[in-house]
Amino acid sequence: MKLLRSAFAGVLFISAIAASSLASAAEFLTIQLKDGPVVIQLMPEVAPKHVAQIKALAEKGAYDNVAFHRVIQGFMAQTGDVQYGNMAKSFSAQRAGTGGSDLPDIPAEFSKVPFERGTVGMARSQDPNSANSQFFIMFDKGASLNGQYTVVGKVVSGMEFVDKIKRGKGGNGEVTDPDRMIKVTVGKK
Repeated sequence: MKLLRSAFAGVLFISAIAASSLASAAEFLTIQLKDGPVVIQLMPEVAPKHVAQIKALAEKGAYDNVAFHRVIQGFMAQTGDVQYGNMAKSFSAQRAGTGGSDLPDIPAEFSKVPFERGTVGMARSQDPNSANSQFFIMFDKGASLNGQYTVVGKVVSGMEFVDKIKRGKGGNGEVTDPDRMIKVTVGKK
């Protein structure tokens, strides 16, 4: 019996160490907004190809100065158009939201992870396999998106700064003089 308890204690100890190292290996996307940093825990176990693309774009600075071109009160804030949304280089208010990046589009990685406040999902066109660089952060639940859009992460701190992003006007949420992602970095915690 003593041997069994010792073995069980050993298994618990090893499990705790494994869980601790998994948590410390978690990857985070940090978006510096005008009001403060937003930290997103990425979910490569849910959407490995999408997360890899976001990381690649962030690591080369492609998301820096990119506008939140579509922001709908009570729904979501969309950004990530590195082709037409960069407010320091190629910003086009008329085209922001229609571009992507120089990387290829990504096949859908739909999951059972629900869209709720703080969920980060990939934007796409009507084609489910058209996600590229654009993503959105949910202000509230969005059950209609569940299983239809790829979830890539969840805001773990700074949601109060997301709430301060300038809202758009009209049904499509187009933003005049939009807020932007000042700097976007990737790191481990």
